[in-house]
Amino acid sequence: MTTKETRPVFGKKNPYNYGVMPVLIVIQNDSGKTIRVQPLQAIWVSPDRERIEATPAKDVRYLTAPRRPSVGTGPASIPKLTGRKNPLDNWRIEGRAFAAQMLPPGQSASGFFYFQTGYQKGASLYLTGLREAESGKELLYFEIPVSAK
Repeated sequence: MTTKETRPVFGKKNPYNYGVMPVLIVIQNDSGKTIRVQPLQAIWVSPDRERIEATPAKDVRYLTAPRRPSVGTGPASIPKLTGRKNPLDNWRIEGRAFAAQMLPPGQSASGFFYFQTGYQKGASLYLTGLREAESGKELLYFEIPVSAK
């Protein structure tokens, strides 16, 4: 994931450069029934079978602490504080997260899940928690193999 590829979505700060891999999920409901999408659970499974649960979008900002501001000298006895903002404290991360609750027939929903890992050829993404809204019957889980770029 290059910054050029992620800039339209996340701005100047690519979360992947800070240890957070965003994965875009698009769900299309081609059934004739409404699907309850929440609570959708996403799990990244590495090639060596390590399971990594998605980090909630609201918690991503806390994964990298902001740097301590450096105190410079300013005009007489007024300290000049210079610091850097936490790169993961970005409204786009939470704003672009998967948030659909229900999915009517013929509709689609999309959004990002965030994982504290890097890209690994041969990994899989598991999605569970989709249910028929009317009956509450759980739909099958989905295993999505991750292919090479």
